[in-house]
Amino acid sequence: MAFVITVAQQKGGAGKSTLAANLAVALGEGGGRVALLDTDPQGTLARWQALRGADAGPLAFEAPAGWRVQGALDRHRREADFVVIDTPPHAETESRLAIRAANLVLVPLQPSLPDLWASEATLNLAEAERRDYRLVLNRMPPTGKLRDVILGELARRGSPVLEERLGNRSAFAAAFALGMGVTESEPRGMAASEMRALAAALRGFTP
Repeated sequence: MAFVITVAQQKGGAGKSTLAANLAVALGEGGGRVALLDTDPQGTLARWQALRGADAGPLAFEAPAGWRVQGALDRHRREADFVVIDTPPHAETESRLAIRAANLVLVPLQPSLPDLWASEATLNLAEAERRDYRLVLNRMPPTGKLRDVILGELARRGSPVLEERLGNRSAFAAAFALGMGVTESEPRGMAASEMRALAAALRGFTP
């Protein structure tokens, strides 16, 4: 039975789809069976998958909508080791279903107060569904006042934040434009190292 990771964040532009795609690829390294589900009507991952093509590696992909989400999820849960779900930037039906089905809800957070405030609705939904969740800091600069403000506020709130962080690196966008993950396009780069560290941390949540 697959471990289900739902990537959710109410605020658009938080890097949800890029994170989901790269995480799915990284979790598949070494022969892991991974399914990637795009439940966002914008279809960003569906376009990424079209660029990726059929010969890019063993990654099952599906873009279900509405009532089809549960069926797709049930099917891939039986066949994969991990299911990664990208969700719409709101708390409507697809997001609720995906969060309800998750073993872990992963909430990407950019270093800005608006992003932090916007994440509150997603965290509230995860808590209402009694789902375990973690914030993952995304597009983080190595230093800076805003970075320190966000880290301080998260510490004050006692928010569950993963130690593994993703930097503000152009390699993520460059890989996405090729239908690849950074672990494929620049396997020895810093972005790939960060993504592998995140994938390793998430494997630690599995039974």
